[in-house]
Amino acid sequence: MQWLFTLLIGLAISIVAYLLMPKPAQAPPPAVTDLANPTADAGRPIPVVFGTVIVKGLNVLGYWDKETTEFTIAY
Repeated sequence: MQWLFTLLIGLAISIVAYLLMPKPAQAPPPAVTDLANPTADAGRPIPVVFGTVIVKGLNVLGYWDKETTEFTIAY
């Protein structure tokens, strides 16, 4: 009977510890990370784009307003 009492106390302490533990920080939404500030490094290659691609980690000298623009080509 004593082992049951010990088991219940251990279970109660585990539940309290779980409820009191800090919650992990949530990751920012993907839209925010897509507009990360570009960098300018001397040894970094400049991507050449052919077709429809998403270029991440731009290497530019300046940037201003962060916005997205969608282009359509009429044939």
